[in-house]
Amino acid sequence: QKLQMSVTNTTLIRHPDSEIDFQIDESVREKHVFIIQTKNCCINDNIMELLIMTNACKLASSSRISAVWTYFPYSRQDKKKRSRTAIACKLLANMMEVSGINNVITMDLHSPQIAGFFNITVNNLLSAPLIIKYIKESIPNWKNAVIVSPDAGGTKRAIYIANKLGLKFSLIHKHKGPDNKIDSMALVGDVRGQMTIIIDDMADSGETLVRATQKLKELNASKVYAMVTHGVLSGMGCERINVSQLERLVVTNTLPQEVNKKRCIKLDVIDV
Repeated sequence: QKLQMSVTNTTLIRHPDSEIDFQIDESVREKHVFIIQTKNCCINDNIMELLIMTNACKLASSSRISAVWTYFPYSRQDKKKRSRTAIACKLLANMMEVSGINNVITMDLHSPQIAGFFNITVNNLLSAPLIIKYIKESIPNWKNAVIVSPDAGGTKRAIYIANKLGLKFSLIHKHKGPDNKIDSMALVGDVRGQMTIIIDDMADSGETLVRATQKLKELNASKVYAMVTHGVLSGMGCERINVSQLERLVVTNTLPQEVNKKRCIKLDVIDV
């Protein structure tokens, strides 16, 4: 609608054995095709959908294929964390290239090195300008806030936003046990009597946000907001946020949020 263009007519059939059958109902010969994949469920089916759709476009003689995948899947598996494990994110990058994709458009990759997994162009858009705009317009007394990163991995992102807003920065150091669950959290910085804004790239189960909020409130933070790019909110994520001490959880719509909005009373959505 914003581009004043129509979506190309296609036919997608799921067979009883879960196989996907896809057909383009219009000519894409010598056209630059943009395939937009933004679902937040059945991620492995979504991957196969994208690969099959790409192959169909390639065989139909399209000139160029761009994959728009604002929430890039398997991004947390970008390195070997233990012996005998896969680097699934690199594997996915290889599969996308082989299928015929020429360009990837995404937002806030979990780690910058993921772009290096590709031998094609990767446009990694940033949500920071939208988050900064929301803070200025929608959070009262934001000039007295402290920006908090819930882990060391998100430090660069949080510091960037803190510097742009002219705010102080604090870091939560979290330790995970062998079962990949959070054992402990410690804050580097001072939040006593101050409003805090947690900045993170994704909220999946919601456990990290809830535990970080608990830690900040224990250290006498007055209010806690959370700004997250990708609102996955799988499983009991919405329910955990609802009963937490968070004032608001703000996410972008890199993933559809209609269902989450109904489940989570503290959720706000920024349109990207």
